[in-house]
Amino acid sequence: AADMLRSLSGRTHQVYTGVAFCRDGKVLSSFVQCTEVDFYPLTERQIQRYLATKEPFDKAGAYGIQGRGALFVAHLDGDYFNVMGLPLCPLCRMLRAFGVSILTEKEAQEA
Repeated sequence: AADMLRSLSGRTHQVYTGVAFCRDGKVLSSFVQCTEVDFYPLTERQIQRYLATKEPFDKAGAYGIQGRGALFVAHLDGDYFNVMGLPLCPLCRMLRAFGVSILTEKEAQEA
């Protein structure tokens, strides 16, 4: 995790997520989402203090944008939820195209 955070420090990286909707072993629809994330330069002390929280140890990029790792992000270009792990809006649009209702009838009337 420390090596990953050092490599991201002060740089821009891309987070990619691929989603596929399949039925009976056939891909019916798919997409790839890319989000660019700019990190502030990190000090070794910041990295070590973040490691001490244990937050980065179950994250693919060694940071959680939804947690303390958000403090490292200078700028984000794209879908915040993609960086969290699942691009919700494109997923919901894809599901809706297949007739899957995202909102309940009551929620749809209130929206």
